[in-house]
Amino acid sequence: MSRTREPVGEAVADGPAVPPVHDTIPGRFVRLEPLDPAVHAVGLFERSHADADDDSIWTYMSYGPFDGLDEMRSWLAANAVSRDPLFFAVVATGSGEAVGIVSLMNVDTAMRRLELGHIWYVRPAQRGRANTEAVYLLLCLVFDSWGYRRAEWKCDALNARSRAAAERLGFTFEGVFRSHMIVKGRNRDTAWYSMLAEEWPARRAAMHRWLDSEPASVSLRDLIAEADGG
Repeated sequence: MSRTREPVGEAVADGPAVPPVHDTIPGRFVRLEPLDPAVHAVGLFERSHADADDDSIWTYMSYGPFDGLDEMRSWLAANAVSRDPLFFAVVATGSGEAVGIVSLMNVDTAMRRLELGHIWYVRPAQRGRANTEAVYLLLCLVFDSWGYRRAEWKCDALNARSRAAAERLGFTFEGVFRSHMIVKGRNRDTAWYSMLAEEWPARRAAMHRWLDSEPASVSLRDLIAEADGG
């Protein structure tokens, strides 16, 4: 006698993902280095606090701006030894200057998912190739080498810049978690985005083409839409 079966998800191959490796990750325009206050603190502080009248880099972060180099150095030191989040400094290959920070966090090797978070850049690096290549380098490892099924991007729902970056990079909007967090004494509704392993090949190809091109002449959004057949 056959039994009535409720619908279930597709079978998933056995085996956990690999924990992220905290090594230098080389790229053409930037490289990712394990966060080291002795190497990165001075440059990151000076470039992120250069304009005393503009602290908008920190508006949606749970930390910053910092009252001085020593305070930022202490924050960096505490996070340099963290394994989750796992912090990297983003270093411009041409100048050797640290221009921002990225991390891998909420790592779940059993479920094969993780999040890209704590992403911020100094002003001069915000409209260049830095974030695109940093995300590209991380996702190449996340999906191609370490075996994750899902990468997440979360941000304050009011953070228009971060939401635009997620969508430009090919992450899919999944919804808003209302009253999700309290940040600096304020409510935060959190916008959730994700990218799946099966979506990554098209996005990888689009990012690679964009990084090979003149950014002013081509849209990454258009390249991703083209790769998706849209």
